[in-house]
Amino acid sequence: MSLAISEDQIDLLSVGIDVGSSTSHLVFSKITLTRNEKSYSRRFEVTNREVIYKSPIIDTPLLDAETIDTARVVDFFREEYAKAQIEQKDVETGVVIVTGETAKKRNAYEIVEMLAEDAGKFVAASAGPNFESLIAAFGSGAVDRSYGTDAFVISCDIGGGTSNIAVTHRGRVISTSCISVGGRLIAMNGENRITRIDEPAVKVMDSLGMKYKVGDHISEADLKKISEQFSNSLIESIAPRPNSDLTDSLMMTPDIEFPEGEVEYIFSGGVSEMIYSDEERNFNDIGYLLGQAIKSQFAQLPGRVLEPDNKIRATVIGAGCYTLQVSGSTCFLDDDSLDFPLRNVPVINVDIDRELLGVDYVRDQIQKGLQKFDIKEGEEIVALSFEDPVRASYQKLKIFAKGIEAALPNTIDHNLPILLIFKRDIGNSVGNVIRRETRIKDNLASIDEIEVAEGDWIDIGAPLINGQVVPVTVKSLVFSKER
Repeated sequence: MSLAISEDQIDLLSVGIDVGSSTSHLVFSKITLTRNEKSYSRRFEVTNREVIYKSPIIDTPLLDAETIDTARVVDFFREEYAKAQIEQKDVETGVVIVTGETAKKRNAYEIVEMLAEDAGKFVAASAGPNFESLIAAFGSGAVDRSYGTDAFVISCDIGGGTSNIAVTHRGRVISTSCISVGGRLIAMNGENRITRIDEPAVKVMDSLGMKYKVGDHISEADLKKISEQFSNSLIESIAPRPNSDLTDSLMMTPDIEFPEGEVEYIFSGGVSEMIYSDEERNFNDIGYLLGQAIKSQFAQLPGRVLEPDNKIRATVIGAGCYTLQVSGSTCFLDDDSLDFPLRNVPVINVDIDRELLGVDYVRDQIQKGLQKFDIKEGEEIVALSFEDPVRASYQKLKIFAKGIEAALPNTIDHNLPILLIFKRDIGNSVGNVIRRETRIKDNLASIDEIEVAEGDWIDIGAPLINGQVVPVTVKSLVFSKER
């Protein structure tokens, strides 16, 4: 596929791939970057996103209750690439996500790595529940909605195994959480004999005094009770009221920070298709019953419920369209020595008071940042993030550069990439001074005008337009499933 590239505009091809508890699918999107002539660095900014291909939605294939059918999943996505007439080499950015209960499968990490390698030269591999909440908020339209209202928008993406929740205000996602509530946590055959019971469903059944197991026949009345109990827990998790012990046991992350002020709600995900429609759909699970139970409890929510444009595809559209950040054009890169893409790099925030600037001070602050995450310097690649650490004078930059050198002796000796991220547009200045004044002569990336937070992870793609554009995907809590 041919996309436009010029001195002032570039089109990137992005893919979003979702392997979920119930379904799997992908979207291809075109992301347009345009040079901002008003910015000091004349950086490129995302100015348009367009979904150009949506795959069919298939049931996620499993070999057994604990194992994803890797071969069938990979074959499906390869076939969709061919149908879309897109080659792997054309994909510049995107995200592969294994979500919900599927992320707990025995071979979840293996399949994500395989898909990431197979799908293109820059695809992030991620399955963190908070990250999924974030991208679903973008894909469902909750973030766009929050620009046009003073209300806080609470989005809830309900899939087969989990519900991913985000609070958005004026374009910013300010809180996320995830709870084990989904439509595929119990599955049956056509005769209502249970074929699948996931752990969260066992907890709910225990709370109701039920002792079903795989192979048992279950009544519609009991399925309705189970669905209503799941619904109660979901409503508790998105409303300003205390959680029950059951709800606490179903939470995969801490609760959202419930906002003070007017709120609105948006539901997305596969179960939302049953919330906004009265049409009965039977997928041999509790999805329809759960959707109807949630709908019946809308009156308990302290805000109105809106219907999004993107429901079941919210997560995959968010993954394909909204995960990309673009560096300023004043960054510094050793293109020849760095092996792109760099994937799943932890971000370490380093607090520097530039009034206290000194070699030992910079060294000590970097070491404190590493210790906070129990990271031993030189044993893994990290990205050091700085807010506004140094004034743009050569002498001050030299001190800062020497401090970085002093803090990273093992990283330098082991020839690991040194990745520096700055909020201000000083990446090129810092990189050049490091090169001149320290023994760091290669494997250096000094990237500016990127927004990251402590606890984030990043992927850095191959630079474009002679190094003027560096695609960076920012994500959080990769494969984190513990509360």
